[in-house]
Amino acid sequence: MNSSLSILYRGPLASCNYDCPYCPFAKRRDPPAELRSDRASLERFAAWVAERTDLRLSVLFTPWGEALVRSWYRRTLAELSWLPHVERVAIQTNLSARTTWLADADPSTLALWCTFHPGQISLERFLVKCRELDGGGIRYSVGVVGFPEHLEVARELRQKLPENVYLWVNAAEGRVYSDEEAQVWTELDPLFPYSRNPHPSVGKACRTGESVISVDGDGTIRRCHFVPEVIGNLYDGSLEQTLTARECPKTMCDCHIGYVHLESLPLYDAFAGGVLERIPATLTSARVSRQLPLHVVR
Repeated sequence: MNSSLSILYRGPLASCNYDCPYCPFAKRRDPPAELRSDRASLERFAAWVAERTDLRLSVLFTPWGEALVRSWYRRTLAELSWLPHVERVAIQTNLSARTTWLADADPSTLALWCTFHPGQISLERFLVKCRELDGGGIRYSVGVVGFPEHLEVARELRQKLPENVYLWVNAAEGRVYSDEEAQVWTELDPLFPYSRNPHPSVGKACRTGESVISVDGDGTIRRCHFVPEVIGNLYDGSLEQTLTARECPKTMCDCHIGYVHLESLPLYDAFAGGVLERIPATLTSARVSRQLPLHVVR
């Protein structure tokens, strides 16, 4: 068994305080029983992480909704960040929640994957949040979805963010980008060519299922969020038998948290030290990828 393991954790939480028209979980509310279940599941998972001192663990929380508005996520991230065997703890967030809790976390371990949603928060208010992260020494990336109507504000965002903060762009789901459109977004995110089109993945070697796993609230293990096959459970003692090299069974992989782990792509080199929080090793290395063709060779 590999002594280093990355876990993508997604509990029952599915509520969000935003109303993005492109998201099926916009303005969804979890009933109290669901919130209690999510909290209990998270506490169980955090206890497991704390106990597994035999592993070098990295955790990315990938909630369907917005988790940092919930106190149990803020507390858990802060507590896990101080564990000596946890190399990284990160979360995907819209950055709408207060940031004062970050003072309780270890900034050398904690990181945030932040998404800016135009129409839900003003650019000025979002940038205030980013400055708060800067002031706390928190590692973070910022991104947008590549809709044409987001282009101008994305350009302004890039201009006003610190130069050392990576701005990523996700291709809008189902959208086909012309070379001219892709070039515009690549000027903002030199790694956009990897997001532009789905990656053929069937039969290709992937780190998921071996050194990266997806875990849900009851401990069910899948190789990633996009392959429904259950391969084990975190809490039944089968982890050591679960982890093994696997080829991807899907025809295509079209989400960054999936294709970043494909061994056929050079993204572990591009994001060395920041795979989970989507931060390139250096912005210089990201800029080098401006030389990539708009259609990434796979």
